[in-house]
Amino acid sequence: MDTFGLIVVVCTALLFTYTNGFHDSANAIATSISTRALTPRVALGMAALMNLAGAFLGSGVARTVSEGIIDTPTGDGGMAILFAALLGAIGWNMVTWYLGLPSSSSNALFGGMIGAALAAASAVHWDGVLTKVILPMFVSPLIGLVLGYLVMVATLWLFRKANPRRAHRGFRMAQTVSAAGMALGHGLQDAQKAMGVVVLALVIADVQDEADGIPTWVKLACAGMLSLGTYVGGWRIMRTLGRRIIELDPPRGFAAESTAASVLYSASYIFNAPVSTTQVISSAIMGVGATRRISAVRWRVARDIVASWFITMPAAGLGAALVYTVTQALLG
Repeated sequence: MDTFGLIVVVCTALLFTYTNGFHDSANAIATSISTRALTPRVALGMAALMNLAGAFLGSGVARTVSEGIIDTPTGDGGMAILFAALLGAIGWNMVTWYLGLPSSSSNALFGGMIGAALAAASAVHWDGVLTKVILPMFVSPLIGLVLGYLVMVATLWLFRKANPRRAHRGFRMAQTVSAAGMALGHGLQDAQKAMGVVVLALVIADVQDEADGIPTWVKLACAGMLSLGTYVGGWRIMRTLGRRIIELDPPRGFAAESTAASVLYSASYIFNAPVSTTQVISSAIMGVGATRRISAVRWRVARDIVASWFITMPAAGLGAALVYTVTQALLG
């Protein structure tokens, strides 16, 4: 049963990573597509390659996921917890994708893990949840909002005497670099979250020890599925990020992507904190948009996005708890 459970959990983790890719691919490329800096297929291909590369650039976030959120469960019950957590996250990803809401796959996964652990009466590391999940969930969007505003103000001042047409053309070219940086940060963050779950499953199955790190095949599998999902693309969410919050121009697109990428790298390398790429880029877009004028941001759309952030963890947690309960009833 342990081997079968391990296979099921690993396959489900890869499915989650795939949905994460097409759900969150908009994070890296929506602004570049909306400003016509890149064509959709070129942008998706570039994002897929950079996601693949980013997955190999660190492991701190994966350690946080595998060790810092819930107690390492044991046996078949432990596999059931991970299976339920992943299905809860996948279910919420699909709901928000259908609605075109850029919600956080990361927070869906953490909500699923917490909900399944609570349903199983397994210990949750609430201090880790607070410092590694809740605080980043609030702080990173605020940083993205403020930093995006400041970066755009500085950009407008530096290029205040530039020819508008030439400046727009230059920023459109620069967006190729900023979008690639954003995609690299997405791979660095989001592939590691699935890696952490797979490592946790390997520890439960007694295949490896927690101190052994992340096997190369796990990195390859998670990175490959994230890239594949990214290439499929999440067109509904792209429209929300690219046009419904604010009509972006190349300078604002470049500022938003550069801001979001810097936040992702800082969170990964300095704090080992799993932050949401969705929240960071959405808030950065709001920040750069507010420099045009406050009313230029469609705050009703922004309000719906922010509301989805708060709903994500409880909704995914409830779904995971339900899956765990049903699974235990069927196995019992």
